[in-house]
Amino acid sequence: MTEMLLKYFRDKQQQVQSKKVYDTQCPYCSMQCKMQLIEQTVITRKKYTTIGKDNPTSHGRLCMKGMNAHQHALHKDRITQPLLKVNGEFTPITWDKALEIIKKNFSAIQLENGHDALAVYGSASITNEEAYLLGKFARVALQTKHIDYNGRLCMSAAASAASQTFGMDRGLTNSLSEIPNAECIILAGTNIAACQPTMLPYFEEAKENGAFIIVIDPRETDTAKMADLHLKIKPGTDAALANGLLKVIMEKGYTDERFIKERATGFEEVEEHISSLSLKEISELTGVSIRQIQRAATIFAEKKTGMIFTARGVEQQTDGSLAVRNLLNILISTGKIGKPSCGYGAITGQGNGQGAREHGQKADQLPGYRSIENEEHREHIARVWGVDKEQLPRKGVSAYEMIERMEKGEITGLFLMCSNPIVSNPNANFVKEALKKLKFFVAVDLFISETAELADLVLPAASYLEDEGTMTNLEGRVTLREASYPAPGEAKRDWQIICEVAHALGKGEYFNFSSAEEIFNELRAASRGGAADYYGITYERIREEGGVLWPCPTSNHKGTERLFERTFAHPDGKAKMVAVPNSPLIPKEQPCERFPLYLTTGRVTSHYLTGVQTRKSAALAARNFESFMEIHPAAAQKFGIQDQELVEVTSKRGSIIVRCRWSAAIRQDTIFIPFHWADSQNVNRLVSEELDPHCKMPGFKVSTVNIRPLMALR
Repeated sequence: MTEMLLKYFRDKQQQVQSKKVYDTQCPYCSMQCKMQLIEQTVITRKKYTTIGKDNPTSHGRLCMKGMNAHQHALHKDRITQPLLKVNGEFTPITWDKALEIIKKNFSAIQLENGHDALAVYGSASITNEEAYLLGKFARVALQTKHIDYNGRLCMSAAASAASQTFGMDRGLTNSLSEIPNAECIILAGTNIAACQPTMLPYFEEAKENGAFIIVIDPRETDTAKMADLHLKIKPGTDAALANGLLKVIMEKGYTDERFIKERATGFEEVEEHISSLSLKEISELTGVSIRQIQRAATIFAEKKTGMIFTARGVEQQTDGSLAVRNLLNILISTGKIGKPSCGYGAITGQGNGQGAREHGQKADQLPGYRSIENEEHREHIARVWGVDKEQLPRKGVSAYEMIERMEKGEITGLFLMCSNPIVSNPNANFVKEALKKLKFFVAVDLFISETAELADLVLPAASYLEDEGTMTNLEGRVTLREASYPAPGEAKRDWQIICEVAHALGKGEYFNFSSAEEIFNELRAASRGGAADYYGITYERIREEGGVLWPCPTSNHKGTERLFERTFAHPDGKAKMVAVPNSPLIPKEQPCERFPLYLTTGRVTSHYLTGVQTRKSAALAARNFESFMEIHPAAAQKFGIQDQELVEVTSKRGSIIVRCRWSAAIRQDTIFIPFHWADSQNVNRLVSEELDPHCKMPGFKVSTVNIRPLMALR
């Protein structure tokens, strides 16, 4: 009887569980899906499950990355204390020692080489508060002009185009909720099904409602498969294709003359330019038939409502900003902007790609989308920060240009936060050699990334589960990421790290914050009256409303769902059209005998950016554990390459080795390689360092390469 009772109580004890629920949101794409991490403990064993949480953007949906995000946050390889490189090896040290070393080295560099010898390289994955604080840190604590961020490689072309055309840049001019009622949708250079899966249902609903969907892409992606018309464009010719669409619209009399007269400038110049172009030449240049160009233009123009969305396929070009501007010319010409289910959407890549570019991380920018060269803007920010405006540095240079200055020895110290430029930048071998020349390099990260491996000092950051703050999603909705999970070891929140380094440098009076909310309240004041006005947004409102769309200038303002209903953001209230040439100012590489194929790059569903986080997730890594080259079977046979065979891919800048995948979905003159892998599979080793002259975006999407079977090298 006693043994039976003991067994009964043992069985009961094993059934006892503790359950904890942590509210958070996904750290990956710009949908910023709300979710909960459920931690269940049975005796000493913990089990984790992630579930979606209802919200205005994704309505509780999650993709595979969100469902498995906790795997990297809880990974055994997390950095849990400061690491100092000694004789080529990382050695744990205390925070006090780490701050002392930073002070000593940063002070010595600036004493010897000047304030601008230090650079700050930020991220579009950090919170608004941290992006804001990082800009302040560069300009107040370091007094350097050299700050930029990895969003330069992602959103700069779209941001530049929208600012120049509309006078203001917010990812979507409308809310996501308007998509299902659009009668025609153009998706240019975006594979939403792979990159923003929880956004796809908006377009599926539009299709169910009868929308005609046009996809512009060199590949028949999962997104293109849902299209009514797929324009399988030759890489790098998006601007020319937009000219072809405009030519049909103008010559068939589909322009909205009243809208153009009342609300736009530059139409006459665009019309004159378009009349000089040949549709036949545009067809030959783009690889899209005249019939398809005519059909796409006619359907878009004839529908009462229509929207255009762009992403990296169009934007990551040396003429990306002009290509986007030309697509915006189509919207203005047809009057499809500022109206219900009519507008533009730049599909932001990184989680906080929108907010991180609004509040001071960019080289030429101050919080609230203010210009660092504008005297009134400088005066406003100096007043908020409590400094003399003359002490604020002027504009610096873009992310890649900062790396060029490191190579030249003009920048000798670097503070890097949550970014991996060796993998994410073009001409990756050059980037690695430039970073090696630094006198002192501090990296803040969750893991020892390919770039952090080169650092002299690595500081342990908090993950998305542990770091509270606001994020701004692709539609301009400011959300609040709750974060109550305990950080491992001595890891700290990014904003805490920035404040502590500032204190060590003797600038602590400007960085006396005890919470993310305190920082946000200063950000609100700094953004007040700016293009990206957050002043009316508070943590309390975000919690109550599930997020607020900016601009929101006052506490009783409901937030702005649709931009440009009555006026654009230029001083004259009008949108600015511009004539765009078929060929870019900087010639793009063209296939030749030595390099006969186009190379384009992009994402796969299971991975994110440089893969530092997703490659630490067993569930995600198992889906795609290595890189690959997608190639048309006919092209593969021409080069003597079998399906699943290892291949060497070579450009003017370097070579990598990947596995071949045959696919009839891609053009025969083009190969595709994803960019989530490093070292010998880092596709950015092959990409040119040429930059868009308007926004400094590298031309990731067009390089030329040669391929050969790896066996042929033996």
